[in-house]
Amino acid sequence: MHTKGFCSAALSAAVFVSGILSTECCGLTEADISARAAVVYEPTTGKVLFEKNKSEKLPMASTTKIMTTLLLIENGDLDTPFTVDSEAIKVEGSSMGLTEGDIVTGRDLCAGMLLPSGNDAANASAVHVSGSMEKFAELMNLRAGLIGMKNTHFVTPSGLHDDDHYSTAYDMALLASEALKAPVFAEVCGSSSMKVHFGDPPYDRWLKNTNKLLTMCEGCIGVKTGFTDEAGRCLVSACERNGVTLVCVTLNDRNDWQDHINMYDDAFSRIMPIEIDIGEVCENVAGSDKPYVELINDERIIYPSADGHVPEIECRVIAPRFVYAPVQEGDVIGSVQIYADGKMTGEYELKAAESAEYAEVSEEQEKSIWEKISDFIFG
Repeated sequence: MHTKGFCSAALSAAVFVSGILSTECCGLTEADISARAAVVYEPTTGKVLFEKNKSEKLPMASTTKIMTTLLLIENGDLDTPFTVDSEAIKVEGSSMGLTEGDIVTGRDLCAGMLLPSGNDAANASAVHVSGSMEKFAELMNLRAGLIGMKNTHFVTPSGLHDDDHYSTAYDMALLASEALKAPVFAEVCGSSSMKVHFGDPPYDRWLKNTNKLLTMCEGCIGVKTGFTDEAGRCLVSACERNGVTLVCVTLNDRNDWQDHINMYDDAFSRIMPIEIDIGEVCENVAGSDKPYVELINDERIIYPSADGHVPEIECRVIAPRFVYAPVQEGDVIGSVQIYADGKMTGEYELKAAESAEYAEVSEEQEKSIWEKISDFIFG
């Protein structure tokens, strides 16, 4: 890897950090939140910024559909139409409006679950993915284990009450953080409404999101509401401000909208966004009249430092010693890993900032800087 500026030839690149920590903090306490259980979670660091009974096992109602939607997305092929299972859609509660014989796509069902919270959409998804709701429940629990949801057990794809169907505020925060990594999930759950195309025969219609927090809370980007008589009002949400995303969960909360707003205001007041500049990174190019191309990361890299702690930041560049021409602008050449206090918190692609076309070059020109150094030392 060619180096210049502040780049290290081995693993690390220079960083520049900046940020301002607000001195105004709400000082939120458990007594201020009406939920039976609550948590504010920062996914990058895994830090819990607020908690109230975060590990208590409770019913979570239709927030269950976060898992069902994630599994449907991970099953793939969201755009091939199929006919819904006529028995699966015969279910009580909220609905996206499926009827026997309807033709849908997986993308339609994602919208049907995350916006109007359709129990019919959840059951149809389960049968479509696994063949039965029982087998789908097994898949849900397996995926929960992979996420690290240690105090969760799924029985139904919709969240309709069952004594053995439960989770915790903390586990649901882990689930939402995982689901938001899927672009389709993030797009759908953050939409106030969506046009879908289903029926027998399919036709266009609109679905509206039940999540009022999208318009009530600054920076809210989703995720999912829920309610049953046994679970009470449940809400899982995500909010982005100044490049930092937080996830908030309340279970059995009569005042969930305002509680989420208050918890976000409190948590964000304690966050200092640290913007990381990886400096100049370049890659050797063989077979071109350009000896190297600059590598850039086109994402804004933010580390969310909390409660005044400023970590030691390190960037580790992962790239080959050289690449062969031609190189096109935008080609992914390597990656940069971000470490805070020795723990990796993220990895970002490095792309060629310019093109390097193939050119006839002499054997001496074709050698990398390392080969030239070796020739000089060893003859």
